[in-house]
Amino acid sequence: MNITGAVAIARNEGERLQRCLRSLVGVCAPVVYVDSGSTDGSVAFAQSLGVEVVALDMNKPFSMARARNAGVARLRELDPAVDRVQLVDGDCELDPGWLPAANAWLDAHPGTVAVCGRRRERFPEKSVYNRLCDLEWNTPVGRVNACGGDVLMRVAPLVDAGGYNEALIAGEEPELCLRLRQKGWVIDRIDAEMTRHDAAIHTFASWWKRTLRGGYGAMDVFTRLHGSRPDEEVPFFHLTTSARSWTDRWLLLTVLLVVAGSLAFGWRGAAVALLVAFGLILVQALRIARGVRPRAASWRHAVEYGVFTMIGKWAQRAGQRRYGRDVRAGKVITIIEYKT
Repeated sequence: MNITGAVAIARNEGERLQRCLRSLVGVCAPVVYVDSGSTDGSVAFAQSLGVEVVALDMNKPFSMARARNAGVARLRELDPAVDRVQLVDGDCELDPGWLPAANAWLDAHPGTVAVCGRRRERFPEKSVYNRLCDLEWNTPVGRVNACGGDVLMRVAPLVDAGGYNEALIAGEEPELCLRLRQKGWVIDRIDAEMTRHDAAIHTFASWWKRTLRGGYGAMDVFTRLHGSRPDEEVPFFHLTTSARSWTDRWLLLTVLLVVAGSLAFGWRGAAVALLVAFGLILVQALRIARGVRPRAASWRHAVEYGVFTMIGKWAQRAGQRRYGRDVRAGKVITIIEYKT
């Protein structure tokens, strides 16, 4: 019989963390909460539920990877017999039916190291940015290359692989999953409700910062792995190259078109060249919208997703550039927070 423990990680998630921990207590044992310097009473609340708390040393840079590793290590100390761990982000609430379905899947599929399901956004109607997250979480079921932060995982293979890479501030899950897959394991996404996520993104600035963080973290993973593996195996290969293509290379193409149009036909030629350049972005946004339409509630939501995906290329590229500056300056890479 398997023993399933849980590790939740958070920093100043307040009510979101309270929902998270309440959903874990009584269905997992032990439950470990790893806190990254919260100042909102999260530690006291977790202790009031009888949850084991690990407070990370604030003198070292925080990262989700570091928090998850610390949680798993404490879980094994509390009960060495724990053979499965439900990892969950502190802004997510576990669905009551998830663990029975996920454990049954692992029981029936001994080659599966990790199983994840449907993560839904709690309040998609509150902002376009929350809706974007809800659509982002709605990915196809089946065998996948990577999981997200919420996942049920076998403990022994996780430990054998060395756990999460603590040097990464984002993208640690795909990097770990790559190492697990190289050891012969598979990751499955099943058709089952898993968690309710509360992105709480209500402003463009917060959305931009979250997207910038994604570009920063993706560049970090890409830089560490590129050259050591075929391109198609490198996590975020497409994301990093696509961001460059639709920013730097698009700008260069636009300048060339405008100069050529201006030289040939004057200001009218330059105007047509600009229309063509921006038309390329619009066409790509509509292509993306068409691709996600089967998973979107409406065409409007699909088009929103396509448009913001193209705007997000600039935020991702800004994150890539910031990563490059930090590396050249020898700065310690630290987490980028977007919630207030």
